[in-house]
Amino acid sequence: MNIFVILICLFVALAVLIPLLEKYQGKMGLDGATKYSKYIWPLVMVSLVVQLIYVLMY
Repeated sequence: MNIFVILICLFVALAVLIPLLEKYQGKMGLDGATKYSKYIWPLVMVSLVVQLIYVLMY
């Protein structure tokens, strides 16, 4: 059951991110990538905490 939730989340993320990346690809250079890279690790940590809570509850 968990694998289906993960697959659905990945599919939705890809369905949202791919059009956004194609739309803003020309506008975002290296400066834009470095601007958003500072948010990656906090988002990874938040997702790990959420997954840990999810695992501990079930």
